[in-house]
Amino acid sequence: MTVLIDPALWPRHGRLWGHLVSDASLDELHAFAALAGLPRRGFDLDHYDVPDELHGALVELGAVPVTPHELIRRLRASGLRVRARDR
Repeated sequence: MTVLIDPALWPRHGRLWGHLVSDASLDELHAFAALAGLPRRGFDLDHYDVPDELHGALVELGAVPVTPHELIRRLRASGLRVRARDR
């Protein structure tokens, strides 16, 4: 069970955003997000959107930094990925 985070590369609302996912369960992801103080409104079906300024703190809490490609690969392998066409 691992919580993964990719680099904040996606611009929106004047900031850069990354993604926080679990490769095991949504329960694990929600528990980690609650521990980190992330608002539930940041959850988007299979991931949390996280602003760049939280990246370091989330890594310190235990999120494992990975590339965007690795994050998607592991999310798909976990069976938790919600495809774009299913959103």
